[in-house]
Amino acid sequence: MGGKVSLRGKRVAILVEDFYEELELWYPLLRLREEGADVVVVGTGSKEIYAGKHGYPVEAEATIFGIGPEDIDAVVIPGGYAPDRMRRFPALLDLVRQVFEADKVVATICHGGWVLVSAGVLSGRKVTGFISIKDDLVNAGARYIDRAVVQDGNLVTSRVPDDLPAFCQAIIAALEN
Repeated sequence: MGGKVSLRGKRVAILVEDFYEELELWYPLLRLREEGADVVVVGTGSKEIYAGKHGYPVEAEATIFGIGPEDIDAVVIPGGYAPDRMRRFPALLDLVRQVFEADKVVATICHGGWVLVSAGVLSGRKVTGFISIKDDLVNAGARYIDRAVVQDGNLVTSRVPDDLPAFCQAIIAALEN
């Protein structure tokens, strides 16, 4: 193997709830681990095993109550319908807001932008997301750009599973800085 392991020592939380989009959780999880990051799946605490949109399970390795912004270098929020459930947990929104305010990487794809809306971190920021949440992002004060990946400072956003290669490359680059 002998490839470059650029993210050794970095800790990334991938948030999860039921009805997550499988590719948008598993692709970043495996890709970031491949780069040497310590990636932990963090659930809302509503259960231990969460089901994806297509039924594929993932076990939470921690809950939002057991992790703080000081414990991680980045948070990744996959899409699907999970973000609509995630945004109902004030502790999750607090974690995302605190990571964002600490100028650490916050990455969302697809409907993950709903969590950013509810966390109140979008004012004046450039973002993308699944087209059906464009109005929500704009109404929260963001400027929507229809591109595979949009990076605005510590914020990395993407639209759909086809954008995952660009999304993961942007997360890796942001964590390397």
